[in-house]
Order: sequence, then C-alpha cells, then structure tokens
Amino acid sequence: MKPLAGIRILDFSRVLAGPFATQILAELGAEVTKVERPRTGDESRSFEPKLPGGESAYFFTFNRAKRSITLNLKSKRGQEIASRLAARADVVVENFLPGDMEKLGLDYARLSAINPRLVYVSNTGFGQTGPYRDRKGYDTIFQALSGVMALTGHPDAPPAKVGLPFADLTSGLWIAVAILTGLVGRQQSGRGCHVDLSMMDAQASLLTLAAMRLFALGEDPQRTGTEHMGRVPSAAFQCKDGDWLHISGSDQHWGAICRVLALGELGADPALASNAGRIDARDRVMTQMRKAIAAQERASLAEALRAADVPAGEVNSVREILADPHMQARGVVKHFQHPTAGSFPALRNPLLLDGFDNPEIGTPPLLGADTDAVLRELGFEPADIDQVHAEGVV
Repeated sequence: MKPLAGIRILDFSRVLAGPFATQILAELGAEVTKVERPRTGDESRSFEPKLPGGESAYFFTFNRAKRSITLNLKSKRGQEIASRLAARADVVVENFLPGDMEKLGLDYARLSAINPRLVYVSNTGFGQTGPYRDRKGYDTIFQALSGVMALTGHPDAPPAKVGLPFADLTSGLWIAVAILTGLVGRQQSGRGCHVDLSMMDAQASLLTLAAMRLFALGEDPQRTGTEHMGRVPSAAFQCKDGDWLHISGSDQHWGAICRVLALGELGADPALASNAGRIDARDRVMTQMRKAIAAQERASLAEALRAADVPAGEVNSVREILADPHMQARGVVKHFQHPTAGSFPALRNPLLLDGFDNPEIGTPPLLGADTDAVLRELGFEPADIDQVHAEGVV
C-alpha cells in the first residue's frame, strides 16, 4: 500500500510548480486527475527538449503517474463537469491569476459549498492580496525580485540565476507541503481549507541565513561565489588538472585540512583555530589554500581529505553525478514505458519507505487519454460522452 492511496487530487495547474507537486504526490499513491485544454493541453507539452516522436521531455519531467482529461473551462458544460469532479475530490490545485477561478465558477467558495472537506490550494505568483496580486511572473522573475539572484554568482561578476528553475521547484515543494498540511488538518477539524500560496512569499521564506545576517548585523549580504558567508573554509577550489573540488570544514576539520595540504604555518596559528578567526583572516586562508590545492590532482586530493574525515565533494556535471556508482546503487534513475516514446529515463522520488510501498516511476499521460474513463466514472452514458466531444467541451 502506498501512503496516499485513496486521496483524489484535481489538478488545474500548468507548466512546473503545481505539476511538480502533484507528480510527487501521485507517485506516493494519490490519484491525480490533470485537467487540460482541449487540443493543446498544458503549454509545457510544446516545450523543448522535444523527442523524435514530438513528445516533450519537459512535460515528462513533471507529469508522471497522472490521468489527463481535457475540459473547456470556458464552457458551462465544462465548468459543470469540473464541479462534479471537485465534489468527489480531496484536493484542488490551481495556479490561475487571482479571480480567474471565480469567473469560471470554480473558486474555493463555490466548490467548498458542495464539498466542505475540500483542500483547495491556489498557487499564484504574488498571492491573493497585495499591490502585486495581478502581476504575472516566471521563475527567473521571482529569483530576481526575491534577492536570490543578487546572492548568486561571484563578487566580481553580474548576478546569476540558479542553474535550475529554483523558484518553481521550491514552490512546488511548498505546494506539496500545503496539500499534506490541509489533509492532516482536515482529519482534526472535519473541514477543508483554502491555501493562498504565493511564489514570491515562498522565495522570501528561503532567504533564511541571508535574512538572518540582515536582522542580526544590519548587513545586506552580497554574492560570494562558492564561498560561505559564515564559514571558512567552505568553497570550491580548482585543482592541478583543472577540475574543481568543494571543501567545507568546521573547527574539528581544520587541523586535518592543514595536514593534508601541508599548510603547517596556518595549522600552527592559534588565531585560526576557531571559525571566527578564520573569517577575520579569510583572504590569507583562502589564498594559501588555493595555492596548495592548485598543485594537486583532484582525485587523489579528494581521497586524502575524505580519509582524514574532511567533508569534500567533487563539483560534478549532471552526466557525472547520474553515472556515479553510489547514485546507481541507490537507483536514482529509473525508466517508464511511454506509449509513443518507449522506454524513457526519469529521476525517482527520493523517498524510500519502510512500512509502505515505495513510490514508483509513473508514465506521463497522453493528452486527454483518460477523458472518457473519467466521464464514465461521473455517470455519463456513451451518448452523453459523444455529445460533449461533438460540442467541443472535451
């Protein structure tokens, strides 16, 4: 048995944050019904990279293990079908602009009137209130506005985005948290709830240690490259062969770092025994470490540091880490069988459970593949199904 077996999620979200969240829960056992536009579907179905058969690998990444139905939500009949689906759902997820679901008659007030136990998550860029509520935004816009972009990159270089869609992915995790929180709360109260989840709020909540420096020191943190604002040493160093190695050490590692790198002068300096002292002498410490590391090959240095119990990690490419023997032993990459793309690799859900069945890699649905089956579940007769097709409702 999977832990979320029996939970029904009606998913109106598109592109990334919402679909990422519902995919996580689908592979944990929830029944996720993805509502898409007739003919075109989720716009991410057209995003690159495309496979030879025309399917989008982007869509594959965030929509596994779901059912797909098509509904014209601008039609009265489509809205009626969506309402009937919400009446039997545990969760609704949507990422329309504020007020759009109300125009469609699918807002929380109306749907909770017919299903008081409904957990309804509205994921928008800026939230349901505030002066920016009607603004549109994308991942990199939120990275820029939130301060994340200003913190990313090297001090002598322009601000940089995170290498992945950080704002979308982290917001997706918060959507999953919101859904599970609502479901647990419903167990206690007997009623559902509405969650107003702003991507902007989510990004601001992740400022954590950077905001702490502002609150505690009045300091507005700036870009530090791979260096840690509050720990020395913690940075990526270039080795003799041109490869990079990240070393992150606390006070208990400092002596071993100095021994492995033959930095006896630094190791013997009592002022550097504490992290506070090393922060004060950051330039001196980092300059000598860079020089020592630049004279060594990465593989042998990484082995020597780890043998001395110093945390060290090679700066891997995506190809390198997914081919890593530890990742392979953990089964991080699995495959699903797609009706047109055949066998295709995917990253598994990272949870491994003892007491429930583990998540399994699901297959992304073809557009509208489950429309007729879902309509039959709602009690539609064959003639009714033919009619809604003919009318362009589905």
